[in-house]
Amino acid sequence: MLLKRCLDQKIFLFASLLFTSIKFSHAEIVDNGKLVILDGINYYAGGIAVSKLVPLPSFNLTFTDGDLVPITVIRSDKDKFTYSDMEEAISNFTQSDDVFQQGFMEAIFLSYDGDGRGHIEISNFNDKVLHASSSYHPQGHVVGANLNSHIPQGPYFISPSTGNIYEAFRLYPDHQLAFTEAAISDGNGGFKPLPAVTEGAMTKSVAVPSRLYYTPSLDKPLAGLRLGVKDIFHLKGLRTSGGNRAFHDLYPPRNATGSAVQRLIDMGAVIVGKMGTVQFANGDNPTADWVDFHCPFNPRGDGYQAPGGSSSGPGAGMGSYDWLDIAVGSDTGGSMRSPGGMQGLYANRPSIGAVDLDEVLPLCDAMDTAGVFARNAQTWHTVIHAWYQNFTDYRRYPKRIYYSNSSFPNVDTDAGALLESFVVKLENFLGTKRERVDISTHWENTHPTEAPSNISDLLNTTYATLVSVYQYDNLALPFFADYAKKHDGRRPFINPGPLARWTWGQDNEGDTGYQVALKNKTMFKNWWESDGFGVAHKETCSEGIYLYPYTTGQTQYRNVYFSAPTAPPMGFSDGRIGPLTGVPDFVVPIGEVPYNSTISLTTEFMPVTMSFLASRGCDFMLVNLIRELEETRILKPVETGARMYPQ
Repeated sequence: MLLKRCLDQKIFLFASLLFTSIKFSHAEIVDNGKLVILDGINYYAGGIAVSKLVPLPSFNLTFTDGDLVPITVIRSDKDKFTYSDMEEAISNFTQSDDVFQQGFMEAIFLSYDGDGRGHIEISNFNDKVLHASSSYHPQGHVVGANLNSHIPQGPYFISPSTGNIYEAFRLYPDHQLAFTEAAISDGNGGFKPLPAVTEGAMTKSVAVPSRLYYTPSLDKPLAGLRLGVKDIFHLKGLRTSGGNRAFHDLYPPRNATGSAVQRLIDMGAVIVGKMGTVQFANGDNPTADWVDFHCPFNPRGDGYQAPGGSSSGPGAGMGSYDWLDIAVGSDTGGSMRSPGGMQGLYANRPSIGAVDLDEVLPLCDAMDTAGVFARNAQTWHTVIHAWYQNFTDYRRYPKRIYYSNSSFPNVDTDAGALLESFVVKLENFLGTKRERVDISTHWENTHPTEAPSNISDLLNTTYATLVSVYQYDNLALPFFADYAKKHDGRRPFINPGPLARWTWGQDNEGDTGYQVALKNKTMFKNWWESDGFGVAHKETCSEGIYLYPYTTGQTQYRNVYFSAPTAPPMGFSDGRIGPLTGVPDFVVPIGEVPYNSTISLTTEFMPVTMSFLASRGCDFMLVNLIRELEETRILKPVETGARMYPQ
């Protein structure tokens, strides 16, 4: 049903998604909210009323049950509320909130939150309907009314026929295909798919609530932060896809939210949807291997570079949308750090065990972690401190910087110059000089007697075996069995990447090989923490910080053909230290470098990022340091879009 009404020469369109609950003999129709177009901007007016205006509002017009009117709630503790106070409040709303707009001034409700009774000294406010709480003295044209439950100030929609008040959610299009499903609260501790859409090629709408509804506090430091979650984390009331259509369709909506994401919700973060992932977080190249779902679009450069994986959607969304504040992903072998590097974001792989990973699709429990993306170090710092509970908050920093020459590009290159400049600034900040190290040589000189002298002989297939065998045993086999029961013995489709990795794992000793790989991983971890570069320190948590560049502005065009995958990633590199030892690896944006795009045929720019490694459990020390580096402008927040740092 489409209703059209003209109020004060503004046009409001209300598209009922499902009508008010009416029971017939064999049918039930449930009010699931409405699509509202206000001054050309799409909104969703939730189906759950958050308050009610009593007595019924007076608008001097005739309404039906389907009508909604935009209304703004303003709260003040000033004894005398004047026209200038009104203007100041509206100006603050406009500057701080992307949901609020002047169209919400069609009606106004003033609430006096001070002691005693207040006075309204406004003779007229542009002929708008003005209601005020009973704590204000009645005056002239002001209509006395009250809310039956407290709501924060900000924009809402009100039903004139019932007085019910609904939160206003602005609908944003997902042009980058970062989301697999938009979501809103179901009012019962879970979520439901967003029942509102707007037109767009392959795109979804994502609903975000007003920022004015939330005020951070000690017990809710993340209040109002809009959060997207990688689609391997279960959310109560929603299906989980893992990037696989058969998996999504086979299993019903989940009945629990995992404790890691639930903690963020408890801290005040607001879930806005689930986001794209490489299938089962286990290896797809865009666009060739992304068969079941389409790979999200990296906004950087010419817009046709790979977003990195496996947390592709969260990375692409954070690089694209300033209305998205944070996004959660996982990292087993680089799934946070790769998108962080390709989009130029703050992205962390935490110490192993930083949060519990119940209700999450596994890759390998010995290496799986959950991290968060942000565009500035301050927000990152706030989230990490609120989320992880088992770390000591070190405020002193190591005096040793471990620097591997072979990992860094030549300083004569654009990326090399940026990285060198950053390392020099870090040296000055810490009051120290880098120590040039080589892991392979150091291993050869200090390795355990029972281990091979060549580190690659120990670790070449370790990661590959661990992820391939563990996920096959703990995800693939149960999935195949459940699918076969429902589909006459058939096997579901699997993207080429994970299928090749599972097959390789079974062809290379399977569970027996897994135990050998786990032993090799443990041997390397013990060496790293005792004779390597991850030694703990009682005053600075970590004896030193190991630096290596994560991305150097390289391109990875998504329209380039690849050979079919045949095996998991082999070998040992700096990026494997975190997964194999369980230490934190934090990626930070350093700058961007130019390249000649074969897509746009112009000069474009791609991110350059640096990784910080420290001893296991030193996550707070690292993020404290990184926040201070941003405060002193050694690091900078990044913007959304093609450029991290627009000119």
